[in-house]
Amino acid sequence: MALKISVVPAGDGWAVRSNGFDNEMLFQAGAKAEAAARALARRSAAEGVSAEVTIYLRDGALAGRVSHPAVLDAREAVPA
Repeated sequence: MALKISVVPAGDGWAVRSNGFDNEMLFQAGAKAEAAARALARRSAAEGVSAEVTIYLRDGALAGRVSHPAVLDAREAVPA
């Protein structure tokens, strides 16, 4: 199952929420929140767990979605 990470407005700032951790991360700037979410997703993918970052605008509209597929060990890859 993929790790779901969301960047959402939270008061005057932005929150990073995920099914992978209990407490949200709060940021004053949306760009900082998005960078943190993408870093978490890259780390998860590097550890073999796919991740998806979903980013929302202040009005609740979907701004974008980025998938980070799990990185497989080359020794485990099935030959073509």
